[in-house]
Amino acid sequence: MTTHNADVDWDRWPVEDYLAENYRELHTADVAVIAHHSAFYRRFDPGGIGRSVEFGAGPNLYPLLLAAAASRGIDAVEASEANVSYLRGQLLRGPDLSWLPFHALCHRLNPDLPVTLAEAVARVRVVHGDVRAIEPGSYDLASMHFVAEGATEDHAEFADFCRAFARCVVPGGISSPPSWRTCRPTGSDARRGGLAVR
Repeated sequence: MTTHNADVDWDRWPVEDYLAENYRELHTADVAVIAHHSAFYRRFDPGGIGRSVEFGAGPNLYPLLLAAAASRGIDAVEASEANVSYLRGQLLRGPDLSWLPFHALCHRLNPDLPVTLAEAVARVRVVHGDVRAIEPGSYDLASMHFVAEGATEDHAEFADFCRAFARCVVPGGISSPPSWRTCRPTGSDARRGGLAVR
């Protein structure tokens, strides 16, 4: 049976369990992603990008930190009430201390990032909504981290997500990360009917 995006109760996403497994410490994979993406954002002047969007932000702050080096404003668009609540709490109360090593690495690799974690996330606005409802041409830069792989198992719905991502930037705008090439089934995912980003 194919799982569609609407089949999952995203509002009950186990945020704390997810953070404990993935983001309470800096993992080798995170270091590699941050290094790669920092090099991308260093190409832009500080504040040289007007509006950025993190497409399906989840509770992950480091993509928002990466964008803060170049963007004057960042919308974290997220459908899950649980993730939105976490993100808004991070902005209101200040980020969890576990994000400090992420910020330190981001800042070391791109000194244009605001010096403090609090200053970096001050550029973020949390938007509770479905990413597919973003108006075309709304942003100068669109970024998507770890979303496409789990959004749906349905190929047509997956293609809709990819199209919405590509359309949400202005003509001539930037889609990040630059390693994001195509949306297609690969390896064992293709045999199971699942999808991955290559």
